[in-house]
Amino acid sequence: MSQTNIKIDESWKAVLNDEFQQPYFAEIKKYLVQEKQNGQTIYPPGSLIFNAFDSTPFDKVKVVIIGQDPYHGPRQAHGLCFSVMDGISPPPSLENIYKELHTDIGMTIPKSGNLQKWADQGVFLLNACLTVRAHNANSHKNIGWHKFTDAVIQKLSEQREGIVFLLWGGFAKKKSALIDEIKHYVLTSGHPSPLSANRGYWFGNKHFSKTNELLKKQGLSPIDWTL
Repeated sequence: MSQTNIKIDESWKAVLNDEFQQPYFAEIKKYLVQEKQNGQTIYPPGSLIFNAFDSTPFDKVKVVIIGQDPYHGPRQAHGLCFSVMDGISPPPSLENIYKELHTDIGMTIPKSGNLQKWADQGVFLLNACLTVRAHNANSHKNIGWHKFTDAVIQKLSEQREGIVFLLWGGFAKKKSALIDEIKHYVLTSGHPSPLSANRGYWFGNKHFSKTNELLKKQGLSPIDWTL
């Protein structure tokens, strides 16, 4: 995973060049190479690890959604948080996201779990950890990715204005410490996972319509959330 073969938009390469040169990033690469050498399957596939960055250029980010780590089953993860590849049924958290979209904006609940359409419109779908070992949730949480993605959030906060950050659940809410809330908008709620959602912490947050109101207030085009 050298910088030259990372599939990532040029705008992000420029913004993150300093991070790519850091010793901790070299350690991430070394760890992933060792995992492969030890016969481990890593998700998402190498070319899709930075899919969120490749799909949503730095200067086009309007909305940030923060997930924890990639799905760890076959053909699920493709580098966009909460999203799964075509042909894979939406996981429970994504089903609850769709239910909220239905009640919030009347969106017909889709069969596809692929959120690429959102990423293409400026919704930066960032997992705090960019890789995972197959069938082992959070297995790469301590290899340096959190340091990297915290720096990503900070750079967005420092160098951009008016981004809507959607922080769902306790893990994501902690990232608010990295965001300048004078320059940006931060919306928080419980996590869409069944455990949180069914206890009343997710449904009814209206984050999708609220996001579009905040974008329109700035003269920006709203997100077409329909899939």
